[in-house]
Amino acid sequence: MSVYKSKASPFYHYDFWFNCHRFHGTTKARNKRDAEAIERQLKEQARRDADQFRRTGKAPMTIDTAVGRYWTEKAQFRADKEEFFGVLERIVLYFGKGKRLDEIDDEAITGLVAHKRKLFRWGKSKLKHAQVKTVSNATINRKTLEPLKAIFRRAKLVWGCSLPHEPHWREHLLKEPNERLRELHQDEQLALDWAMRDDYYRWFLFLHLSGRRLNETLIRWSDVNLQSGEIMTKGKGDFPVWTPIFPSIRKILESCRGHHPEFVFTFIARRTGHGKVAGRRYPITYHGALTEWRRARERSGVKNFRLHDCRHDRASKLLRETRNLKLVQRVLNHHNISTTAKYTNVMDEEVCIALEHSAKSRNQSRKKLGDGAQPTDFA
Repeated sequence: MSVYKSKASPFYHYDFWFNCHRFHGTTKARNKRDAEAIERQLKEQARRDADQFRRTGKAPMTIDTAVGRYWTEKAQFRADKEEFFGVLERIVLYFGKGKRLDEIDDEAITGLVAHKRKLFRWGKSKLKHAQVKTVSNATINRKTLEPLKAIFRRAKLVWGCSLPHEPHWREHLLKEPNERLRELHQDEQLALDWAMRDDYYRWFLFLHLSGRRLNETLIRWSDVNLQSGEIMTKGKGDFPVWTPIFPSIRKILESCRGHHPEFVFTFIARRTGHGKVAGRRYPITYHGALTEWRRARERSGVKNFRLHDCRHDRASKLLRETRNLKLVQRVLNHHNISTTAKYTNVMDEEVCIALEHSAKSRNQSRKKLGDGAQPTDFA
């Protein structure tokens, strides 16, 4: 038997050859009998892998290889590729580079979800930030489970991998709260406008007027076509995001001319450090915009309002003014109008008015016939 124990580790290690390939590593077992059992399992797995390779010509794929291939073929072309690269890195870090894709089953995903639910937002420690909340269910779904599911799907359908223990993804998705629709009152809008830093205000105004998501507002000049009067970028799900250049948007763009050769929206560094020089302009980043938004919201005194709610506010007000759901769908760049349909609740006031008008019309019949008339008189 080839298990052994070295002085450098409390665990037994295995070391054997199969089909001219060497297999070695730790069994993570302190007992020799347990280590021998683990080695037998590893040898049996090596035989199964060799048999699979003879039949299909494909060797088992590790999570590191799968993620690297997915990045090359798909993820690097996403609009949020920098952020998504970090998502993929964290997946590999959790499982370890050598973890095989066909070994990731429901139990492994259950452990992954349990691990994520203990983490705090923005990578903070509870000891330093007592008020920091844990990662939300939506974040775990979007930044862990859905990317993993996409990798497994591509591995099975495109790369031809055998995944007999593929997790039941729907069973692991966490419940998310229904998306709320929060509108700004006029005094809240004014408070936010005044609280925003001057160099961030052009970006903030563009975000609110265009109805775009945060990562869709960090546009480049190459995305802007003044001749055709439109701004085109990639957005959620890599679908195209279109925004017409109407006069208010054109005014914002013209005021940004000359600030930066590549990016439209910039900020002025207030201090020297971290590669920046005080007084110079630099492109607004996703995290920089989010940080400035939180500070501005705190200065404004506006409560219970997220940056993404600016998009909801724009859509709700536009639907109330136009009564045109297809128009709002086009503004929000929704692929399916059923997504836009959630904004129809902004018409509740109009529904009440219509019902009251109908009720008044209904009551006219009795007034015309006299107060003493009974329904049975007209049977």
